[in-house]
Amino acid sequence: MAIKWRSKILLAKLEASYAVDAAPTAADNAILATQVELRPMEGQDVSRDLETPWLGGQPTIPTELHMMLSYRVELVGSGTAGTAPAWAPCLRACGCAQVVSAGASVAYNPVSDGHESVTHHLWIGGTLYALVGGRGTCVFRVNAQGIVYMEFQFTGLFTKPAEAARGTPDLTDFQKPQVATKANTPGFTVDGVSLVMRSFSLDLRNTVEPIFLIGAESIEITDRQELVETRVHAVPLTTLDPFQLALDQEAVAVELVHGTAAGRIATLEVPAAQMQRTQGLENAQGIKEWPLRLAPLPVAGNDQWTLNLT
Repeated sequence: MAIKWRSKILLAKLEASYAVDAAPTAADNAILATQVELRPMEGQDVSRDLETPWLGGQPTIPTELHMMLSYRVELVGSGTAGTAPAWAPCLRACGCAQVVSAGASVAYNPVSDGHESVTHHLWIGGTLYALVGGRGTCVFRVNAQGIVYMEFQFTGLFTKPAEAARGTPDLTDFQKPQVATKANTPGFTVDGVSLVMRSFSLDLRNTVEPIFLIGAESIEITDRQELVETRVHAVPLTTLDPFQLALDQEAVAVELVHGTAAGRIATLEVPAAQMQRTQGLENAQGIKEWPLRLAPLPVAGNDQWTLNLT
């Protein structure tokens, strides 16, 4: 019998001990995702390079085996201010810390050390793919009239797929999203200037390294170079001058607010984003637009950006 590609269950749970399967359950750890893609057996094929009296192929040995998993999750809070969303383990495993203020907010920011790891269980049909020791990176992506997404890419240590009984995922903790519109996305500013925005992304750009050495195998986040890219209606240079800001190597604040109901408001704040060269102009619907690129910089450290859910 054919296995249906859409027949998927995705679970994610933070690990108490690195690379020890956290045993996520369908009742407590299900993830509502889209565009799930899996590369189940990444690595190298090491040739044995045997010297033989005949021509022909060489036997190989698979090494540095790991798995890569990507998917999108809708950026919506839990519905209750001060309660972490069901997707929190995914963002925390991208080198981010979580701070919960009971009844008020949940905040996320990048951290340089003490990175958490996540176990993913993915069923396609009745086949279970388990990624342990997973760490990853994320892109926050906003497009006008579209759903706001977090695009995750994880690398995990390899485990052999197996047939396993599926549970029934409980996805009730995931709230319905709002598309990005003038009403639903009430705030977008660069250097304190409100701009008409077509698209926005904050790419964490974590460097995720599979490390395979004698005595140690792990997935590590070894660096990050965040990048903001946005496309906006151009304004008079007396209002905002991205060319002078780039020449002056100026860092400016960027803020995006999406959502309007308590428990569902997400605010992305970048306090010091250095304006990069403006590399072209765009014509959209007869309107001049700027494609802007900004590099978030640390101020006191580990504060390049903050995501506040209120």
